[in-house]
Amino acid sequence: MKIELLYFEGCPSYQPALKYLKEIIKENKLDVPVKMVKIASNEDALKSRFLGSPTIRINDLDIEPGAQEIGGFSMCCRLYLEDSQLKKYPSKNLIRRAIEESLKRTGT
Repeated sequence: MKIELLYFEGCPSYQPALKYLKEIIKENKLDVPVKMVKIASNEDALKSRFLGSPTIRINDLDIEPGAQEIGGFSMCCRLYLEDSQLKKYPSKNLIRRAIEESLKRTGT
C-alpha cells in the first residue's frame, strides 16, 4: 500500500490530517509509511494534480469520493464536504473508509 499526504508549507490543516492518518494506520496494524509530498509551486500543483492542502492519496487514489473528476489544481487550502459541512481536513471516518476500501481492492 502506498500512502501520500500532499501539502504546502504553512498549511495549518495538514498536521491534524497527518495525525488522524497515523492513528488509523496504527489501528489497522499496517506497516506503511506516509510519504509526505511538499507542493512548492503552482507548477508542482499542476504536475501532481494537487486539489489543495491537505490531500491524502492511497495507491494514487484521492480519499474523497468523486475527487478524480475535480479539476482546478493549484496552491490552495482544501475543504472536505462531510455530513453537509465543510471541513478543513478529512475526518477519521473518511480516512478509515479509504484505507479499508483499498485493503479490500488489493485483497490485503
